[in-house]
Amino acid sequence: MSQSVGLERPEQMRGKDIFRVERDVLDELKLEEVTQRKSYADIHSSLMRRLPVLYWLPKYSVWDYGMPDLISGISVGIMHLPQGMAYALLASLPPVFGLYSSLYPALVYFFFGTSRHVSIGTFTVLSIMVGSVTERLAPDVDFQKANGTNITAEVDVTARDSYRVQVAAATTVLGGLIQVLLGVVKFGFVGTYLSEPLVRAYTTAAAAHAVVAQLKYIFGVSPTRFSGPLSLVYVKLTGFLHIPHLCTSLSSPSVPDVNLFGEVIGDAFALAIVGYAITISLGKTFALKHGYKVDSNQELVALGLSNTVGGFFQCFSVCSSMSRSLIQDTTGVKTQMAGVASSLIVLVIILKLGTLFQELPKAVLSAVVFVNLKGMFKQYYDIITLWRSSKIDLVVWLVTWVSTLLLNLDLGLAASVTFAVFTVIFRTQLPTYSVLGNIPGTELYVDIEMHREARGIPGVTIFRSSATVYFANADLYLEALKEKSGLNISKMIIYKRRQEAKQKRRERRAERRAKRQAKREVMFSILFSFQLLSFGVTAASLLAHCIFLSYGRWEYLKGGDPDCTSLGWMSELQDGDTTTLGSSSEDTLSQDLERMSLGSLGKWTWDIHSIILDLSTANFIDTVAIKTMKNIFQDFSEIDVDVYMAGCQASVVEQLEHGDFFSEKITKRRLFASVHDAVLHCLNHRGATTIPRYEPAILLTHEVLVDKNNRIAISKQKNITTKHLFTVA
Repeated sequence: MSQSVGLERPEQMRGKDIFRVERDVLDELKLEEVTQRKSYADIHSSLMRRLPVLYWLPKYSVWDYGMPDLISGISVGIMHLPQGMAYALLASLPPVFGLYSSLYPALVYFFFGTSRHVSIGTFTVLSIMVGSVTERLAPDVDFQKANGTNITAEVDVTARDSYRVQVAAATTVLGGLIQVLLGVVKFGFVGTYLSEPLVRAYTTAAAAHAVVAQLKYIFGVSPTRFSGPLSLVYVKLTGFLHIPHLCTSLSSPSVPDVNLFGEVIGDAFALAIVGYAITISLGKTFALKHGYKVDSNQELVALGLSNTVGGFFQCFSVCSSMSRSLIQDTTGVKTQMAGVASSLIVLVIILKLGTLFQELPKAVLSAVVFVNLKGMFKQYYDIITLWRSSKIDLVVWLVTWVSTLLLNLDLGLAASVTFAVFTVIFRTQLPTYSVLGNIPGTELYVDIEMHREARGIPGVTIFRSSATVYFANADLYLEALKEKSGLNISKMIIYKRRQEAKQKRRERRAERRAKRQAKREVMFSILFSFQLLSFGVTAASLLAHCIFLSYGRWEYLKGGDPDCTSLGWMSELQDGDTTTLGSSSEDTLSQDLERMSLGSLGKWTWDIHSIILDLSTANFIDTVAIKTMKNIFQDFSEIDVDVYMAGCQASVVEQLEHGDFFSEKITKRRLFASVHDAVLHCLNHRGATTIPRYEPAILLTHEVLVDKNNRIAISKQKNITTKHLFTVA
């Protein structure tokens, strides 16, 4: 017997492609035998995953890719100059450190990154977040110069900037280490908690912070910055700014001050999450456009190493930039080699062209920031779009925007993510529960209430939840199953147990009757013997006793009791036999239960013999849900209803195994690869006698007869493996 005979596609018939598949019905045990699942080591052990440059660099074609990568690198390298210097001002650092941040991290990403189009370097939002940390830990008031006993209003800019660089480097290194750690333990999915509405609202609010931060350079004033909540509101203006000078040399590596880690760990974590979310979203966007794949966990490691190494060279936190990445895309970039070319351009600017920008006013750099913020301010149109498409996403957008404006960037991000998680929990608490029916002629099953052509399977209820079953909605899942199946399990169990008790009482009555009959026979034998041995017994008395014996036997055979005057009547009453009195009360109770069964109990076991739980929407199952599933199997087995699972992912099956779900009564034979496999098993196992013609085109290895009512009568044959043949039009 073959496990599968494959898939064939015959010629078109009447304009439709007809697919025919013949295979065994697959439960979980058979599926594991057929698929031969790989081990964890076979899937995850690969050096190229950790160092992607080893995969694509040996295949690099200078003839095909060299010129596009060079043009893209030069274009982006030129953009790094104004953006790096301007974003350094947002970080409250000297402009040259923006160029450092455009040089070293891009070289590290070249070796470890998997995206061909993103440009790693300075970014507006991260620069603002770094600026909030540096100004909080190194405010101007801490560096005012002292003239004897008097403290002047003049600030020691050199000492202040030196300490701010240390703060920025420590924050960047710590954020990079957090990213590497999350990537190693496969936590690349954390970025998915930052949904697109949340990220766009966050960057929009960050743009407002950037505008306020640049006002002092535009108008030549020196404001007093505040930190913490509502810092955007409290801005105090005094004085004029000095024109910066640009250093024209590379910095030597140095170990960051680890004593600062405790003060910046919260900011470092926020920088790590925001930077990764922006990078992976851009990377996946361009990968989808150009037909390749980016590794989420490897991108987290690559970005973390870029920040960690950059922090040792006094760089501040970096990520991908939308504007530079778009330039790389439009100029035809092919590989990560463009990042090397852009880094070389930045290196030349730092070493040879830096003197040309020594007298550059900060107002010019602020104007560059304003121009780059134009796209972020256009994101206010999201309010109109989300109002039409999703009210929940609109609420997430507004809450993120308000909290980021009022609570600053770090606390605002924490509040936004918390609120977004609560919206997810709220929606999983209110999933859609549905009963599925079959689309005639296919193996597809859809919601009966939503589709007119869906047909229910006789005797089978197919139940599905639109959300994963876990501790927060497990009870709701159980209640919805009872409601959709129409089976009041608790009442039906009570009814069944009463019926069993009633049957036991009948058996006990029959046993007592048998004992009474045995006693009568003994008494009759003794009496008869005594009559024969008695002296002077007349023929009339002997005839009377014979008639009495015959009458007693006849009454017993009819099911009634002999006359009260018969022997043994008092002993029977003393034995507690209340048959005559109790039978009427039990008949009344039985009639009441029968009426209840027709009214409140809903469908009966002879209407539904099987329930199939479609778990194709579940990507995990916790211990609470496992206990709920066990209770479902046990409760429905009490009323002779079989329960099966279908569509379980491999991870869900593993979690069921670890949770001790399987036992002698609940085996993997209860799990099926698809709903259709489970349906076929139910129809065969519980002895379906008729299947309407509108049901799936199921050809079972049974004797099939079609009656005059166009119904298929199936006569089961033993020791024959069930196969099915379905048609997809």
